[in-house]
Amino acid sequence: MQEPVEPFDWERIVLDQFPGTYLGEVAFRTVFMFVVILTALAVSGKREVRQLSIYELVLLIGLGSAAGDPMFYHDVPLASAVVVFVVVMSCYKLATYISDRNRRVRETLEGKAVYVIEDGCILIQNFDQEDLGLDELFSELRVEGVEQLGQVRVAIREHNGQLSLFQFEPGSVRKGLPILPKVFDQHSKDIRQPGEYACCTCGRVQQFNAPAQEPLCPTCGKQVWVAAVL
Repeated sequence: MQEPVEPFDWERIVLDQFPGTYLGEVAFRTVFMFVVILTALAVSGKREVRQLSIYELVLLIGLGSAAGDPMFYHDVPLASAVVVFVVVMSCYKLATYISDRNRRVRETLEGKAVYVIEDGCILIQNFDQEDLGLDELFSELRVEGVEQLGQVRVAIREHNGQLSLFQFEPGSVRKGLPILPKVFDQHSKDIRQPGEYACCTCGRVQQFNAPAQEPLCPTCGKQVWVAAVL
């Protein structure tokens, strides 16, 4: 039978049954888990690290349990929680210090800004390296009021996963790939009548002067087209 808990037993509250040297182990465990969490988030990609920096996210995850458990678990000593907080904050300060001064470390852990659209066309090679789907890209563009890729001068995916968008001035907008679902869904592999069509994969606009069956896009090699819109 479990012994009753004596309220305000300061020896239990601070250290419970653990020896003082156990706090050294707590510090080691904290550093180890900090590295594990940081590595996991770096591998998971930009999709998981929106708004907050990767270091801030690690800080929140690392401190979450350390702050919560001692509040209501009588066998979790406060001293351990204090050590966790001190070590996590120290790791955070050290990691951000190194990252701010070493570009290679910063790009390895946080990633770097990547051009995904330029002059109305998707940069396929860059886009394929990002953990970003075409539907998700179109969704983010629509949120910014974009109806077709001919409006987009440059789109850059930042290291935190957000999309920075720069549009052409109204007088410079050209025809492009429509990204409104009802219009985009009218795509086809065959060109049935002459006109300007946009590749549904890279957004390249091409003039067809006659009907064509499954023409290949000269940029990406795909075969799905939709009428370009202005």
